[in-house]
Amino acid sequence: MSYSLDLDEFDELNAVIESSYDGIVIARRDGTIERVNASYERITGIKKHEIVGRRGKDLVAQGILSEYLTDRVIEAKGPVAVVQHYKNGQKAILIGSPVFNKMGEIAKVVFNVRDITQVDFLREQLKEKIALTERYQREVELLRTEHSELPEIVAQSPKMVELLELVKAVATVDATVLMLGESGVGKGEIAKTIHYLSFRHDQPFIKVNCGAIPEALLESELFGYEEGAFSGAKKQGKPGMFELAHRGTIFLDEISELPLALQVKLLHALQEKEFIRVGGTKTIKVDVRIISATNRDMKKLVAESKFREDLYYRLNVVPILIPPLRDRTEDIIPLLQHFLSKFADRYSVKKTFTPEVLEILKRYNWPGNVRELEHIVERMLVTPTQNVITEGDLPDNIRNFNPELAQIIIPDLIPLKNALEEVEKNLVTLAFKRYGNTYKVAEVLGISQPTAYRKIRQYVTGEKEIE
Repeated sequence: MSYSLDLDEFDELNAVIESSYDGIVIARRDGTIERVNASYERITGIKKHEIVGRRGKDLVAQGILSEYLTDRVIEAKGPVAVVQHYKNGQKAILIGSPVFNKMGEIAKVVFNVRDITQVDFLREQLKEKIALTERYQREVELLRTEHSELPEIVAQSPKMVELLELVKAVATVDATVLMLGESGVGKGEIAKTIHYLSFRHDQPFIKVNCGAIPEALLESELFGYEEGAFSGAKKQGKPGMFELAHRGTIFLDEISELPLALQVKLLHALQEKEFIRVGGTKTIKVDVRIISATNRDMKKLVAESKFREDLYYRLNVVPILIPPLRDRTEDIIPLLQHFLSKFADRYSVKKTFTPEVLEILKRYNWPGNVRELEHIVERMLVTPTQNVITEGDLPDNIRNFNPELAQIIIPDLIPLKNALEEVEKNLVTLAFKRYGNTYKVAEVLGISQPTAYRKIRQYVTGEKEIE
C-alpha cells in the first residue's frame, strides 16, 4: 500500500513539473542536469537530449547557455537569480534554489526559468510609444506657439468694421466657416482671429495649404498614415493634421484645390468627426473646428463638377467675404503705418514716407491686396538709404500706376506687335498679382492653364518655378 502511495505521489510530481508554464531544470550539486520540462524546451529552443546528463559548465563553454549558476547557489545556500541568454535569441530570468537532504546538505539545485523576451519587447514598445507621444506633443506645442498671438486686424473702413463684428459673433459659436476673397486679403489672419476669440483658443490652430501640398501626399498629411502604408513611411506611422488639431481648429486654405477623391473623406470627417489613417483600419475620433478659405468661385466649381456640392454646403455654413484692399481705401494708410511700425521694430530702422508717397500708395489699386502692401513697406524700409522714403524709391509699377489705364502704360508710339505684347504682359502681371495662382489667371484671361503658367514665367517670375 505504501509503494502504491509513493508511485501516486511520484506521478503527481511529474504532472506538476510538466504542467508548469515556467521552465524547470533539476541539476545535481556537481552541475549535471538531470531533468528539464516541456516548457523549458519551448522557452529556450533547447531539446532535452541536448543537455540532460551534461554539466552546466560545459554547456556554457559551448555557448548553449550564457550563465552557470549551480556553484553560486551552493555558495549562497539560497536562491540566486540571473538573466540567461539562449541561442534562439530568447531571454529568461533564471532563479536557482537549493534542495537540502535530511543531513542539511545541498543535494540538488532546481532552476525556475521565466521567459522575459516578450516583456522586454513590450517594454521597448512602451518606450517608443512614450517617446512618440512626447514628440507629437512637442509638435502640437510648436504649432500652437507659432500662432500664439491674436492677430492685429487693422479696420478703419466701414466694410472691415462690419466684417470684424461678424467675426466676433461667429467666434462664439462652433460653426464651420468658409472665407472667400482674393489672394492676399488676409484670410489667414481672420481665421486665426476666429480661433483665438473662440473657446478653443488654448488648443492648437493648424493651417494646411491644400494647394501647396502634392496631391499624392495630401491625404497622409491631413489624416496621417500607419506603419508600412507606403514606401518611405515612418516605422511608427505619423498623425495627420486632423489629429494634431484635436480640440482645436484646422484651417484649410485653398480648399478649392482639394482633389475630388479626397473631398469624400473630408466630408465624412466633417459629418462623423472620425476618419481612418492611410493604410489603417482603426477609426480615430476627433473634435475639430474647420475653417476653410478660397479665392475661387466655389459655386462655379460646383456647377462644373470640380467640387462636391454636398461638401460645399457643409463647409459654407457661415460664409465670410473679405473685400479687396481697393474696395476699402480707408484702410491703406492705417495698414501702412501698422507695417511700418512692425518692420521698424524688427530691423531697428526708423523711416517715414513723404505725403506724395502716401498719396501714390493710396491711389494704387493693390492687386496683391494686404500682402502686397506689407511686402512693399518691408522693401521700402530695408532698401532706401535715407530716412525719408520718396516717390523715387517706389517700384515702377506703383509710381507709374494710372487707374484709368489699368496699368497698361505705352510711353510712345511703338509697333502694334510690341504694344499687344505690352498689353499681354500687363494683363498677365495684374492677374497673377491679384490671384496668385495659374488656375485663376487662366480662368480670368480665358486661356489654358499651361499657357498661363508659361506666360507668368515669361513676364512675371522669369525662370523661377511657380508655386
